Amino acid sequence: MASRSKLRGRVVGSEIPRFRSRWFGILQVEVDGSEVSLLMSGTVAQWFDTGEPVLLEVRNGLLRDGSRLGFDDYALWRVTVEGPVQAWPVFSRHHESQRVSPVTGEPVYTYKIRAREAAYERDFEAVAELEQYHYASEKELVALWRCDVCGEIMEANTKPTCPNCGTDERVHILEIKGSTPASRFLVLELVEREEYEPQYVAYVRIDPPVPKMHRRLPDGSIVRDIRERVFPEDWFHPVYNPEELLRERLAELRRRYGVQVGLRRLWEEVKTEALRRTNAAASRVARVVVHPDYRSDGLGQLSVRAAHEWIRERRIPEMRRRKHLVETIAQMARYNPFFEKVGFRYVWDTASGRPVLYYPLTDEGREALERFLRTDPVAREHGGRLCVPTYGQVERLKGPIRLEDVSMVFESELNVDGLPDRLRDLLEAFGVRSRVIQRQVLRNVNLEISPGEVIAVVGASGAGKTTLLRLIWGACGGLRGRKFEPTAGRVRAPENSRVGVLIPGEREPRFGDESILEHVYARLGDERTAVEVLNRCGLSDAVLYRARYAELSTGQRERARLASVLAERPNVLLVDEFAAHLDALTAMRIARAFGKLARESGITALVVTHRREVIRALDPDRILFVGYGTVSESKGGY
Repeated sequence: MASRSKLRGRVVGSEIPRFRSRWFGILQVEVDGSEVSLLMSGTVAQWFDTGEPVLLEVRNGLLRDGSRLGFDDYALWRVTVEGPVQAWPVFSRHHESQRVSPVTGEPVYTYKIRAREAAYERDFEAVAELEQYHYASEKELVALWRCDVCGEIMEANTKPTCPNCGTDERVHILEIKGSTPASRFLVLELVEREEYEPQYVAYVRIDPPVPKMHRRLPDGSIVRDIRERVFPEDWFHPVYNPEELLRERLAELRRRYGVQVGLRRLWEEVKTEALRRTNAAASRVARVVVHPDYRSDGLGQLSVRAAHEWIRERRIPEMRRRKHLVETIAQMARYNPFFEKVGFRYVWDTASGRPVLYYPLTDEGREALERFLRTDPVAREHGGRLCVPTYGQVERLKGPIRLEDVSMVFESELNVDGLPDRLRDLLEAFGVRSRVIQRQVLRNVNLEISPGEVIAVVGASGAGKTTLLRLIWGACGGLRGRKFEPTAGRVRAPENSRVGVLIPGEREPRFGDESILEHVYARLGDERTAVEVLNRCGLSDAVLYRARYAELSTGQRERARLASVLAERPNVLLVDEFAAHLDALTAMRIARAFGKLARESGITALVVTHRREVIRALDPDRILFVGYGTVSESKGGY
């Protein structure tokens, strides 16, 4: 009989191939005296217990005894005391993310992205490939593979050739290292993409909460079972931990088969019981991995938000109890506010010193979290924030920088002496023999720059913008000479001026063979502040932290130079040709972050730029127009 209504049934059995458990499974369900086989991913099928009630909706085909329904032929709900939870088809949502032109900074098109649970073999192969980009991954080879012909188990990042059979035709992905059978994966794929773009751009792994958690207080003392003291105890229980309960058996398997293969065999023995027992009211974000080419487009935050929807709607990973909290334990969160930007709140450090953050999914979860942040003495101090700016305030200028009737004249002598005859004849044809050229770049300029001001300097090439910076540099740094002293007038600077200067080709920091993180850290003496400065200068990828200056692209070098100057903690910062080698989107991000840092820290900054989008993002207090010997100012837009 055909049906579109939800029919009550019960689970009578399941069949999950041992070596294809992630992406293939069969659930046997009895409905109205008929037994039907439902094809689904093993990741979903493994969570069902024999005898438990379900609701079935047949969408294609007939429901009769012995019938077999494919992936797209039905929908299935698990019946729980808190209401039905849809288990199949897997979760899928469409999202849009705006792509901005790297040339103009304007929106040019919108990513159309599907976030869905991994269900097919190709999904898990893509997860393995993306896992290579995860900062926390210490493993060079991230996945286990198995040959169906000879049973050989191999470690590789992409599908390997079986060393025994000489082919990869019967090689299938077995597991992602570090995950457990309880792990569920959400993949993000481009629905519409160019030929050169990848299909998969990100994934999120969701696990049950860690079995136990103890808290390390600032004085080093340990508070055991901290979660049960803060939240209802049953929110984090029961969670089954076979490594602890079967430690002796695991040690034997590790000796016999090695760490990863031994762990896999242990899970095969105990996973049915582990999955049956697991039933927490919280979930854990164990991994967020975004393809490097797409990190700047906000897909990381989109991935986590999509995972929150998935957890809330499907009660992932167990599909049993309503979820109140999402937990994550991430050392990276100390140095990058990624999770906090999505709404996570920092609560405490584990006994091993790793930060723990929570995201509330329900009012109950939010109330319990806020109550802890209000009442706990340590939490009241940090207020739920972990990655707070540490650059701090510089010593603010004690007074303004003043230019008083400043004039600057450049004088040069042109002659043809010593040139080859052909070139001398060419120049003399244009009337060039010998002459003295005087050019007045600045004429009777009066200007006052207040402490903490952020000023943009604009003007035509050769108008005198760099000259203006040099005069201020000379006054702040006590320098003498034609470049640093005006022809007439005077430049006054406070005695506590500490100037940082970045003039391409003239004044740039020197880099050696050290990584850029080491370079910045050596100047600041604090690793968190070093990472903050690099992040604000647009070098927020951990791979770039380890890179040497010589290994960076032209645009990355420009950002590294800016970070190096900021690491000197100047209270006056002069930057010529700001963001000249950056695409529009990156330039705007850097300008916005730079302007915010300068204002927060009290830096007086003069930034020379030709680019309107940079000025808009910088949002300067004033704009100085330099040209024809004059310096005029504006407090409006540009």
